Amino acid sequence: MQAREHAVWERSFPVGYVLAYEDADGEKQYGARCVSAEGVFADPVPPPREVLTLRGCTPAGPLLEAVASASGPYRPFPEIRVGVRDDRQPLQWWTLVDTTVLAHRPSATDPDLVDITVGTGVREEHSWPQPLPASPRFELFAGGRAASVSAGSCQGIDGLFTARRPAPPLPLRLIGCEPAEPLLAVLRRPRAWERDWAQLWALDRNGRRMTRLEVGLGIQDARPSVLGGTLLDITLSDGGERPSLIARSIWETWYEGIPTTPNQWAAHSAQGREEWLKMTAMGMNGQRPDRSGGEHNLDGRFATDVPGLHLAMAEALLGPGHYFGRAYDAFKDCLSGGFGIVPPFTLVWHDAGIARQALADDVSQEGLTYFEDVVRLLELRGATVVLD
Repeated sequence: MQAREHAVWERSFPVGYVLAYEDADGEKQYGARCVSAEGVFADPVPPPREVLTLRGCTPAGPLLEAVASASGPYRPFPEIRVGVRDDRQPLQWWTLVDTTVLAHRPSATDPDLVDITVGTGVREEHSWPQPLPASPRFELFAGGRAASVSAGSCQGIDGLFTARRPAPPLPLRLIGCEPAEPLLAVLRRPRAWERDWAQLWALDRNGRRMTRLEVGLGIQDARPSVLGGTLLDITLSDGGERPSLIARSIWETWYEGIPTTPNQWAAHSAQGREEWLKMTAMGMNGQRPDRSGGEHNLDGRFATDVPGLHLAMAEALLGPGHYFGRAYDAFKDCLSGGFGIVPPFTLVWHDAGIARQALADDVSQEGLTYFEDVVRLLELRGATVVLD
């Protein structure tokens, strides 16, 4: 199913969204086209504040610095990721949001270890079906997933495994919709579909699928549209995970078409650049032919964070608006082929010192910074990297 097939109709309003669903064979099918949507963007509601105690800890990195701080208030962390694992692999991932060290003292079981009491919000990210071992290990990482550093480990966390009330779903209102089957069936029997999911495709002004959202098909309300005619306004009871408010201006830019000017992303924050990267990834529909050779110039002036590095890399190798990885593993996949270019080629990295300094604190287990890891990977794959 192609978005452009449903992007034109005999009405004065342009089609802004297409609702698509997956049939029993896994094929995308057309559900509806709509003029607009209200409530697309929403910053996540922070989880309620809690007090946890990290038992028997060996703090490292930023957490060690906070514990060693001689004066309060103690240094907060935007995020601490907790990996709950056995001897082989992580079994659960949790995120402690906006964490502050409240107190610390030597552990009662081992004076060489530390018990750390923190104030935080708790969010469970992922868990596998395996049961936890009798004595799980708790590994700590400070910072987001794209740029995390070790914060040490603990023997246990009091208060982590507590039942929490999930955040209420956020409704999403689709404006000016022309439904087809099976959405008409959903409207006739909403309860039968309330656990089903669909994709809401946001289109640019040319009818190209710009990005997509996963939305629930639970119908909260359907009524004649404020736009008139036979159109409907449909409120979905669960609009799914939303892009943040910061993404709105990025969607506005991409609505005009795939950007063709270099560094249009540069003025955005790291979070905004992540949203820009999502837009570039939507342009990847299957494998594409690769070319090799040539000299490519990377403008390093704005590679001040991980998403900025990858945006600058993609522009250097393929041009503005293209995708060539959002993080290290995805970048590695792109270098393996099918994304438009493969080594050997020459990459001249101008102002390389900016990324080297900006990512100096993002260190892998091998002791290399993110910048050094990227350069090494390029060279291992056969690229010549000139750091200017």
